[in-house]
Amino acid sequence: MDYTIKIGGEAGQGIQTVGDALARVFSRLGCHVFTSQDYESRIRGGHNFYQIRVSDRPVRAPRGPLDILVAFDRASITVHQGELVEQGIIVYDSSQLKESFSGSQFLDVPFVKLATDAGAKPIAANTVATGAILGMLGFSIDPLYDIITALLKRKDNETREQNRRAAVAGYEYAAKNCGRCAFTLKPPGGAKMLMGGNEAIGLGALAADCRFYSAYPMTPSTGIMLFLSSRAKDYGIIVEQAEDEIAAINMALGASFAGVRSMTGTSGGGFALMTEGLSLAAMTETPIVIALAQRPGPATGLPTKTEQADLLFALNAGHGEFPRVIFAPGDPGQAVHLTAKAFDLSQKHQIPVFVMTDQYLADTQWTMDGFSVDGLPMRDWRMDGKEIDGVDDYRRHAFTPSGVSPFAIPGKTRHVVVTDSDEHSEAGHIIEDGPTRKKMVEKRLFLKMDSIRKDISPPLFLGPEEAETVLVSWGSTYGVVREVVEAMPERKMAMLHFSEVFPLPGLEAFDYLDVLKRAKRTVSIEMNATGQFARLLRYETGYSVTDRVLRYDGRPFLVEELMEEL
Repeated sequence: MDYTIKIGGEAGQGIQTVGDALARVFSRLGCHVFTSQDYESRIRGGHNFYQIRVSDRPVRAPRGPLDILVAFDRASITVHQGELVEQGIIVYDSSQLKESFSGSQFLDVPFVKLATDAGAKPIAANTVATGAILGMLGFSIDPLYDIITALLKRKDNETREQNRRAAVAGYEYAAKNCGRCAFTLKPPGGAKMLMGGNEAIGLGALAADCRFYSAYPMTPSTGIMLFLSSRAKDYGIIVEQAEDEIAAINMALGASFAGVRSMTGTSGGGFALMTEGLSLAAMTETPIVIALAQRPGPATGLPTKTEQADLLFALNAGHGEFPRVIFAPGDPGQAVHLTAKAFDLSQKHQIPVFVMTDQYLADTQWTMDGFSVDGLPMRDWRMDGKEIDGVDDYRRHAFTPSGVSPFAIPGKTRHVVVTDSDEHSEAGHIIEDGPTRKKMVEKRLFLKMDSIRKDISPPLFLGPEEAETVLVSWGSTYGVVREVVEAMPERKMAMLHFSEVFPLPGLEAFDYLDVLKRAKRTVSIEMNATGQFARLLRYETGYSVTDRVLRYDGRPFLVEELMEEL
């Protein structure tokens, strides 16, 4: 079975608290869970919702039809009632909405009264609602007790006990009064890990031994900074909130130059301020990882919605010509691995590496059976100057066959470390002669790119080998495209998903161009208006997709919507 629950209300009404608690309960009970959010850029008011998909099989994207709608305001009923399945139920508190609704589709649960009767404050109405949903589904309420304890760990025991009683009151009321509840979902196995996109990027950074993170808060990248700062003491990482994005990238470059793995994060408008620092990283060959969390632009755009419209921006940002790597994970597992790989390649080739995400992936949560950090690239490696032991004539930008020069750490060796943002000699001193400039460009660009391409993994191919239709996707569209392909086996459809986006992988390990050329139809699935990845594919390989399905209204694809478009 496969159920979708939507919690709707205004900002400040605690809908995220209810959604997070339910998602945790479901995952601990062994269900497969996928959560997504839609919220406005305001602290109070507006219409927001938190959507949970819970199933006995893996789920990777949101679907449209609702089985349960929890309405904390009248707008939730007005906007979403039409999304209910025939047996769907709307749960609400008539005392809060100041309105009663008749019909078997509605279940009036007195959230506030049940909370106060349990001895709790009215704010515990959210806890009542959480318990009520579990009661409707017939799930065990036991995991919720541990979650309440964790959420209220700074409160006294009496407050925690009041919320437990409130949860039980909601559970028992809904179980007794929901005559139409006929949910049959049974947890399929043991407890699962629940992980969000921003959290996964933060975990990848910790696994890669990141020691410095600097950023200015900007939705939807802020969650990475919050995650790392909450674990800074345990993992010995410095997290610095800079005064702006210009300072943020330059702080990270300074830390990297001083010898620690460093990272910064932002969204489109903030990255616009970072472009000069990006060029500085390229010229000084200083490693840096940049998390670029996309949102609709230009300018402020839709600051809390989603889009994949910054790919060409990241590809072409910065003045001059220099190499870069762009990763775009499709799920939290990929986000952990690719963030760690970003640090690896950044230091191996002394280049900037992007981890591109978007509001959709940043704020979604997925269940996983777990993952291991044992296979993450070079996670125990540090820049410590050992590679220049015994070198008398140290030159920071020495010409080498790979284009990568020795990297000494200031203060850790007897050598004087010199670099410059001007064009420079092998020793790091300013030059203006043509021959040296030509050799430096070739060192930084052509020699490094030849090596970088060998480290790029091929795209993921799923589906029949002789597929008539191949869906081409990148980044966060991975989950929805995979569900569509798996849901329509009779269509002879396959997917080709790129998570390592630039440079495009070579064809030695997997000839994906041959797959595309053999298909009758190839469709680019993207959340932007111009098909940016399809344009990159054509520019790099000469191949043009036959069709495009593009969405650019700030919302992600739903499974049913994408199936209908195809």
